[in-house]
Amino acid sequence: MTTVTTRTVEYPADGLTMIGHLALPTGTDRRPAVLIGPEGPGLNDFQRRRADALAELGYVALAFDINGGRWFTDPAEMLAHTTPLLADPDRMRGIGHAALDVLRAEPRTDPARVAAIGYGTGGTIVLELGRDGVDLRAIGTVNALTTGRPGEAARIRCPVWAGVGSEDPIMPAEQRDAFTAEMRAAGVDWRLVVYGGALHAFHHPPVDQNVVPGVGYHPRHAQRAWRDVVGLLAECLPVTEPSGASGPPSR
Repeated sequence: MTTVTTRTVEYPADGLTMIGHLALPTGTDRRPAVLIGPEGPGLNDFQRRRADALAELGYVALAFDINGGRWFTDPAEMLAHTTPLLADPDRMRGIGHAALDVLRAEPRTDPARVAAIGYGTGGTIVLELGRDGVDLRAIGTVNALTTGRPGEAARIRCPVWAGVGSEDPIMPAEQRDAFTAEMRAAGVDWRLVVYGGALHAFHHPPVDQNVVPGVGYHPRHAQRAWRDVVGLLAECLPVTEPSGASGPPSR
């Protein structure tokens, strides 16, 4: 298995001090890099391990922050923070660009070979980077079937992969249809995977006792979604030298 080095990185964005998690593979050479966006509650250890798992595969990986180091345990408080953010593409792009600047400034990063993946709110942020015309090799999202401002999806310059649960009430069939219509109209190279029987946030193990209707963990589909994300990266952003395989991050 590849030796991974990690460190915390602090940087300003959205009027906050963001606290990201950077994971580096062994060696000193430049590597392809992946930006990783978290769910609405914020960045926690499970999501940091996503970066570590990708570094084990040979990528430089930055799990970025969206809440200034906070993890929201109260769903109402989380929604009070994320709802206005999700309604403001320019704010989301600012958060994404700040994190992307940190990742590209890392000496181990090959700045011409960067992809972005994201979950929930973080997935919407990386989609907005694509709609802003950022040069990315791939965009992968889970539970982030949001549509952007009219016509801006035509700026997306890379393949887009999206995953969603079939029973997700937050991303219902109507929203799936709107997202696919946007991608089709823009001529994007896109794929959508619908995981049968899965709810919203099916990819994330429960971390507290607050049960939110329509939200639930689905271990089998969580494994499948992770493999699909890794497959997207292998196709669009391959690591040129062999490295150890890695499963999804564990709790």
